[in-house]
Amino acid sequence: MTERLYIYDTTLRDGQQTQGVQFSTPEKIRIAEALDSLGVDYIEGGWPGANPTDSAFFETAPATRARLTAFGMTKRAGRSAENDDVLAAVMNAGTASVCLVGKTHDYHVDTALGITLDENLENIGASLAHIVAQGREALFDAEHFFDGYMANPAYALDCLRAAQAAGARWIVLCDTNGGTLPGEIARIVGEVIAAGIPGSQLGIHTHNDTENAVAGTLAAVNAGVRQVQGTLNGLGERCGNANLTSIIPTLLLKEPYVSAYETGITHDALRGLTRVSRMLDDILNRVPMKQAPYVGASAFAHKAGLHASAILKDPSTYEHIDPGEVGNSRIIPMSNQAGQSNLRRRLAEAGLEVAPGDPALTRILERIKTREDEGYAYDTAQASFELLAREELGQLPAFFEVKRYKVTVERRKNKYNHMVSLSEAVVVVKVDGEKKLSVSESVDEQGCDRGPVNALSKALAKDLGRYSAIIDDMRLVDFKVRITQGGTEAVTRVIIDSADGQGRRWSTVGVSPNIVDASFEALLDAIRWKLIRDVAPAAETAGAG
Repeated sequence: MTERLYIYDTTLRDGQQTQGVQFSTPEKIRIAEALDSLGVDYIEGGWPGANPTDSAFFETAPATRARLTAFGMTKRAGRSAENDDVLAAVMNAGTASVCLVGKTHDYHVDTALGITLDENLENIGASLAHIVAQGREALFDAEHFFDGYMANPAYALDCLRAAQAAGARWIVLCDTNGGTLPGEIARIVGEVIAAGIPGSQLGIHTHNDTENAVAGTLAAVNAGVRQVQGTLNGLGERCGNANLTSIIPTLLLKEPYVSAYETGITHDALRGLTRVSRMLDDILNRVPMKQAPYVGASAFAHKAGLHASAILKDPSTYEHIDPGEVGNSRIIPMSNQAGQSNLRRRLAEAGLEVAPGDPALTRILERIKTREDEGYAYDTAQASFELLAREELGQLPAFFEVKRYKVTVERRKNKYNHMVSLSEAVVVVKVDGEKKLSVSESVDEQGCDRGPVNALSKALAKDLGRYSAIIDDMRLVDFKVRITQGGTEAVTRVIIDSADGQGRRWSTVGVSPNIVDASFEALLDAIRWKLIRDVAPAAETAGAG
């Protein structure tokens, strides 16, 4: 027999408390729909009445299979639950489930609230009873519970019993400061259950201040809790909340959880996890963390030649799951640690079949090693690696030739008498035997200068003859600069991530003592890789003229 675990997502509320994060109402709706498609049981939409965005979200919230939940706090001392305007705003959101946070640490009751311990118990009980009386599902977030339990276990348990007696469906044990280690969480959860609050009524809410939020959550599940709270990509205050993109696949794919529990998330839905994770990063305009478990771009990357050789024979030699189960993919990056088996696998993924023992394999490996000594990094720039390999194999199309380029940066006064920068680029290319000169400025729609690299990119893409329409849907999504040597011999490495309208994303690298030259090299590679994918083979050899 398996037991049911319930997944409670608080990205839209606790995740929004991340420094630098502020969702718009349309963004919250989009995230809620993605969470619902994933199959979570609860979506905590925010705190109605606390800010206009949260209030607007509940007014326009999409219909979801998941239980949409409004968050608030218990009533204030000295007034009834029916007459507390803050609690009323939460109730007026009209959600089927309502989660209220209340103090369970006596120190916080005395110091933060400035009320008696009995008054706090009355606030908890009356508030939860009010929710139940309205026919709503009541949840109680026991704030600072683990710290409170360690300081005064009797009072912390009294707070839980007050919520239980009032009819709360869920009592969520919160490690609010994120400092409780997994072993202590397991011990305390076990003692709470032994004290008369069943695990079927308990949830866990952890923070990541010791990098133990996921481990603490799993420890609580092992000890008996049946609701798991967290956020997508581990968003949250300070160091973040328990990361659902790690917790969910662990519960669905790892023992003992697979045999002991079931969730509302299907394996088909789980295959959308990487997409949902990266969608959130896209909304936040953040670069996805490559080392993120399960969903990171490097989560299934195999750089060492020994690893890649074993992966070719049996992926389970160096992969704990099939990456496809979470919608991710395997990467065999190229570097100066690569062996021929690694190289042949990577070439095959690029559509380049090379026989074992082909002399070109040795040439490619030697060139990679030489160029990485110069500062290049092909483990993160797969598209540039492919172009290098194609050149050695004689399979690099000559779409166009860059004859020269120039960039100027000028400081001058605008019409408001403010000093502004203006970058201008000139690029001359030869396409189909014809020279084409393009000039472009880096000014955006608001009149702001976007810099010399932007000007170069616009000028290069402005007129490539018959290839211009093909690269119209290209966009630069990330630009990273690294100085690989110090002092007067400094070398600059530029990594550019590009994307197109077909959902493809690729990385290219350029290296030079001059940042503009390094950037231009990476830009050229990005365009050439795109053309290789989208130009008919017949056009491959005629482009430069």
